[in-house]
Amino acid sequence: MSTMKETLTKNLNSSQSEAVLCTEGPLIIFAGAGTGKTRVITQRIAHLLSLGIAPWSILAVTFTNKAAAEMKKRIVDLSPQTGSNVWISTFHSFCVYFLRVEASKISLSPNFLIYDFADQKNVVKDCMKELNIDEKKFKISSIVNKISRAKDELKSPANMATDAENIGDFFGTTIAKVYELYQKKLERTGALDFGDLIMRTVSTLQQYPTLLEYYQEKYRYIMVDEYQDTNHAQYMFVKLFAGKHHNICVCGDDDQSVYSWRGADINNILDFEKDYPNSKSVKLEQNYRSTPKILSVAYQVVKHNTARINKQLWTQNPDDGSVRVLKAANENDEAAKVVNLISLNTYNNKYKLSDFAIFYRTNAQSRTFEDAFRRMGIPYTVIGTLRFYDRAEIKDIMAYLKLIHNQNDNVSFKRIINIPKRGIGKTSIETLERFALLKNISIWQAIPFAHEAGLSKGVVVALNSFAQLVKAFIELKNNASVKEITEKVITQSGYLKELETENTPESKTKIENIQELISAASDFENRSPDKSLAGYLTQVSLISDIDSFDESKGKATLMTLHLAKGLEFDNVFICGLEEGLFPIGESAYNQEELEEERRLMYVGMTRAKKHLYLCWSPERTVYGKTKWSMPSRFITEAGFKTEFAQRKQNFQNNFSQPFNKTKWSNSFNKNYSKAETVYRNDNTYDYIPPNDEITKDEPFYISDGDLSPYKIGAVVLHPVFGKGKIIEKNGIGDNLKLVILFDNGQWKKLLTRIANLTLI
Repeated sequence: MSTMKETLTKNLNSSQSEAVLCTEGPLIIFAGAGTGKTRVITQRIAHLLSLGIAPWSILAVTFTNKAAAEMKKRIVDLSPQTGSNVWISTFHSFCVYFLRVEASKISLSPNFLIYDFADQKNVVKDCMKELNIDEKKFKISSIVNKISRAKDELKSPANMATDAENIGDFFGTTIAKVYELYQKKLERTGALDFGDLIMRTVSTLQQYPTLLEYYQEKYRYIMVDEYQDTNHAQYMFVKLFAGKHHNICVCGDDDQSVYSWRGADINNILDFEKDYPNSKSVKLEQNYRSTPKILSVAYQVVKHNTARINKQLWTQNPDDGSVRVLKAANENDEAAKVVNLISLNTYNNKYKLSDFAIFYRTNAQSRTFEDAFRRMGIPYTVIGTLRFYDRAEIKDIMAYLKLIHNQNDNVSFKRIINIPKRGIGKTSIETLERFALLKNISIWQAIPFAHEAGLSKGVVVALNSFAQLVKAFIELKNNASVKEITEKVITQSGYLKELETENTPESKTKIENIQELISAASDFENRSPDKSLAGYLTQVSLISDIDSFDESKGKATLMTLHLAKGLEFDNVFICGLEEGLFPIGESAYNQEELEEERRLMYVGMTRAKKHLYLCWSPERTVYGKTKWSMPSRFITEAGFKTEFAQRKQNFQNNFSQPFNKTKWSNSFNKNYSKAETVYRNDNTYDYIPPNDEITKDEPFYISDGDLSPYKIGAVVLHPVFGKGKIIEKNGIGDNLKLVILFDNGQWKKLLTRIANLTLI
């Protein structure tokens, strides 16, 4: 009869087994893409349980609800008796639990609200108005992000102000003032934002040693998934919980650290062995997802990074896939080619639509693909655009529910006070808000003093009527279910009636959405142990973009590369691979930013199981401006000889010997003039010349006895684009066109007679 240990390790490779069986002391698992990371984490927890470790002494944290739910399911399957008692959640979910339990110790209401990004922007906007800060000079979203990053670094408004003053940063000093007022408003409302959840948890544990010791004893075994994505606040959270017993296991991949823009610090994983000198390190390098070819080209890219732990993935999977570079004329041609390929491969039943994913660097790139899918009548889904809970009508109803839960929520109050219309105008609300601010109370608390605030009799009556409506809903809170409360809000508030009266296609869609909200509330009650309104509001606030992804829906998937982590598809298209777009902007001139862009490319490439397409186009219209670009360096780093490199070699070969126009023309006609669309035996295609050497492009010509001063390789200066090098010529005389590679990485095609170029 096999032991539990043998059962758990039976289907594991040697490195996986080593990680699973290591239970005491610090452990870092460098888990490459597709190496069975989730299996290792869950089977390690199951092994701890088999050793008699109490399930409630294990704390496992990750970054998405989807990942946490998958881990929980697997652990319960492996350990049916005790697995359900292991705490597995996201960082933020655990911190909500901690702060609600310990609220009385830290002068916090256990009924605190959680503000999302839209709520934060509304509060910051109010702060800027009070501080007389010009919104045109200081963007609201930028200030919100700066405040969030400060909280990620555990910096208070005073810390931010000091940092800014030390370097003479006027912008930082201004943000620090907004940050200070912003926090006061949140405290007055009884609300926290996402940054507060972890920051307040860490500060509480630091301020109360007895409380810290209690939780260190309670959770003696700590496991952290995706450790490369932790920010400083999360790093301190982990360090505090593991500070006594040091039974800390972190799992992640430095090659997939792509969230520095939201505070993630790759040094947390790179320096783990310095933080825990007696730690054990295990590398998972056997990949179970991709073909050898895909892994090879992905490694060729990521190996150019210097900030990484040396490792290289390998696999025993058959090498039956492909990696191809797909060139298009422009962004519309790119979309048409990609969607046509998807259509071809689903028409012959080789793949399902859900086996295809299109990745891109920016959300704006999705439009052309959506247009192409719609034209061909192919179902698709876009991940990361407008979430269900971000729709205006859903946020309206949720604002009612938030106000029922916490009447001091000024943000929700202002959103719904005149929805549906009650004759309470913007000026009246601003007057009441100023009065509330003067009295240091919430707007809700100011309603009984509306007449004193100077509001008209009609507005006072309307405000009191609204207050009675909300009070009636509040009375339901302790006796009715979330679904029942939601239904009554939708009907008794008059919201549904106003939409029905409007009777437009848009209003009908909104009605469908709020009916779906009722279903969502019902689903919550069926699945959640905490069936309270507070529990529902917390769950909704912690939903991430990727939590909505459902691969079983039978649709092709579109998403940004940042959302692709943790997913896998048989066929992956990485689109927009041009310098300036990916790698994006000025990142090519900053080593740290470039390495993160390269890691993002690696993430995208390693999502592919069978076929990987690297797509680019020399011409692309972005935000209404058409530009010419070079293929991304990631294509050449992957080992592909790009068209530009091939043509440059052709030129060098031509100029290395006396030029023979007839010979060159015959060569051109043979190799390029008959280029056409070629279908290959794996049902992929590209524009391939007969010799399968390079992609067909616009013909270029060299004049016999070229008298032009613009020579290949000459350096020129353009009044707008700056300095660049001529890499290609086309035509003669007034029709002479040059392709110039400028120092900013872009290349442009210019007509010499109007380009105003200066030879250097």
